[in-house]
Amino acid sequence: RVQLVESGGGSVHDGGSLKLSCGTSGSPFRPYCMAWFRQVPGKERERVASFYTGSRLTRYADSVKGRFTIFRDDPRDPLYLQMSSLKPEDTSIYYCAARTSAGDCAYEADMTYWGKGTTVTVSA
Repeated sequence: RVQLVESGGGSVHDGGSLKLSCGTSGSPFRPYCMAWFRQVPGKERERVASFYTGSRLTRYADSVKGRFTIFRDDPRDPLYLQMSSLKPEDTSIYYCAARTSAGDCAYEADMTYWGKGTTVTVSA
């Protein structure tokens, strides 16, 4: 069984930075792509950033372009999300997800495995 575990969430002020990590444990697997999503109560879970492990292609939501960076230097390393210039509207629960088969990592239904989430709070 594959487990994804997020860490690094917390509370910061407007303009601050945080770095989220997503580690994997359990059964070995080779994800085709991994992504960070976020969700606030009453809203759909939205993709923040995707990382395609073979091509190392990255994609971002327009709302975070230029402020967030998704990366993983080595397949044995965690997946990271470096968040800078944080805004109150970035406040959310952030989830790590992975997809094992070829395809897109853009929507909740695309993904195979999920972490339990880590909370990010940005105060004005």
